[in-house]
Amino acid sequence: MRKIGIIICARYQSCGGGKCLRALRERAGGFSIYSPEEEVELVGYSYCGGCPGGNIEYVPEEMIKNGAEAIHLATGFVVGYPPCPYINAFKSLIESKHHIKVVVGTHPIPMKYFVAHKNLPFWDETKMDSVAPELFRDPEPVMKAYD
Repeated sequence: MRKIGIIICARYQSCGGGKCLRALRERAGGFSIYSPEEEVELVGYSYCGGCPGGNIEYVPEEMIKNGAEAIHLATGFVVGYPPCPYINAFKSLIESKHHIKVVVGTHPIPMKYFVAHKNLPFWDETKMDSVAPELFRDPEPVMKAYD
């Protein structure tokens, strides 16, 4: 069984996690890296603590104590406007300090966000497709299903 944690952006700190949990069940978006046959258990869910991410230093440690083998930074870091400017720093810190894999992305990018954001320069400037590659692989019908 694979155990994971999810950290969401503080802009969405009151989010109930419905899209993330659905994507985990469906192995969509950032969770497409796990096979449908592999059991995956969520062992932690928290938020970054607000800019510039005060919880990023401490929350992964708690998740690891609960058995986390990977931590997902939620899709909200990518599709919020503007995208989180700290994504790469969060990923680097967590991986280097806690020696755990970090995946940028949880649920697929909703099509309505993709359409609104794809023509703005920030995704090209931040190379968001290389930061969160799994989120840019979902087919259009899947993205529409997450609107």
